[in-house]
Amino acid sequence: MAGLLVTGTSSDAGKSLVVTALCRAFARRGVDVAPFKAQNMSNNSMVCRDGSEIGRAQYLQCEAAGVEASSVHNPVLLKPGSDRRAFVVVRGRPAGELQAGEYATGRTHLAEAAFAAYEELAASTDLVVSEGAGSPAEVNLRAGDYVNLGLARRFGLPVLVVGDIDRGGVLAALYGTWALLDDDDRALLKAFAINKFRGDEGVLAPGLATITDRTGMPCVGVLPWLADVWLDSEDALSVGRWRPSEDTSPDRLSVAVARLPRTSNATDVDALAAEPGVDVRVTTDLDLCREADLMVLPGTRATVSDLEWLRARGLADVVRARASAGRPVLGICGGYQMLTDAIEDDVESRAGVVDGLGLLPGTVRFAADKVLARPTGHWEGHPVDGYEIHHGVVDDDASFPGGSHRGAVWGTIWHGTLEGDGFRRAFLAQVAQASGSTWTAQPTAPGFAARRTAMIDILADAVEEHLDVDALLDLAGGRR
Repeated sequence: MAGLLVTGTSSDAGKSLVVTALCRAFARRGVDVAPFKAQNMSNNSMVCRDGSEIGRAQYLQCEAAGVEASSVHNPVLLKPGSDRRAFVVVRGRPAGELQAGEYATGRTHLAEAAFAAYEELAASTDLVVSEGAGSPAEVNLRAGDYVNLGLARRFGLPVLVVGDIDRGGVLAALYGTWALLDDDDRALLKAFAINKFRGDEGVLAPGLATITDRTGMPCVGVLPWLADVWLDSEDALSVGRWRPSEDTSPDRLSVAVARLPRTSNATDVDALAAEPGVDVRVTTDLDLCREADLMVLPGTRATVSDLEWLRARGLADVVRARASAGRPVLGICGGYQMLTDAIEDDVESRAGVVDGLGLLPGTVRFAADKVLARPTGHWEGHPVDGYEIHHGVVDDDASFPGGSHRGAVWGTIWHGTLEGDGFRRAFLAQVAQASGSTWTAQPTAPGFAARRTAMIDILADAVEEHLDVDALLDLAGGRR
């Protein structure tokens, strides 16, 4: 059973990046490879073609590996609804809730589902590259762990530890990860790598040698900082890291995305950030939201709670003022629900009837059954593809794909529509016209899907150049 587990010294250390890159690099060698993550805690998810819901990062990793994504690649998905409650998805379908006190002790059935999925995947592919979660050194959670060393112990997987040098203290983090583990777990740590390095690698070499001397783990390479790479992230730490241009010319289009406390599927705006001449900021700054050419209310896993927060921060007043002045606003899924007349929720927040912002017609009614779908449509002559993940159903009028449109306010329950190049550029052209911007689309610019494919190849090229891919393939037992 060939496999490798990629862990990190912390969240956002680069686990998703390395797994994505290795899947593409191994696939280039003709290896039948597939990604796996036993449990993902994220509000960024995707609907597969079979109707199952999995983490966005695993969906992208499947693309890198060249395999059709399904729930076998991410059998358990936890979607935080509050600081003490998470909604559980098992094999792509809703499966109740998990309270904070149950996180370490109440997950036996989830572990069983995860292990069964791994066995199913391993039986149908030559090599499984698994992604851990958080850090394997979270010894307070070790007894119930099935995504880090619990998975590695169960299936005898060698472990690669990735350290993020950009946040500082990487040598201490690497050594501390090794030192905190018991002997049996420690024996599974077979190699380490550094991520996000900038500077002269020779300066780092003595520190890496010290880690090898003290732990026995060899360093398989140092990945450089990759400035123009983004991922369908699972981690809130990664949201909004695009670098807006310093060019302030009037032919640029500015977008302010409200940083909601429980934002979900923030990846919806990646396509906007990738569009030439469009600057995207994820923010709570009232002035930025007021002055941007477009304000976006993204999806959220807690619509009513985040609407209350929007009102308390004064952002709801900004949205209303923008609508009154004909300044463009776009609401996506939960953000769209906030823009409607009323929300009836006895499921997610259990708050009953709550007034919406009243900028788009309709009432949102939350149902116990979650809608998971891959809808298609057309707008202004352009095909529109999206995906639906929601409990709240809106009686929209279909004047906009998956939603409604009034004046300069648009709302859609569909995620992912902005990834369509023709639709995105036509929509932004209307935004530019309404906001007085002279921005125009560059029709010869690469499309979003092409850019994402190129990004995966850039990642694979980087690991080919800077990591010992052959050594990792041997470590995983992936050579035939």
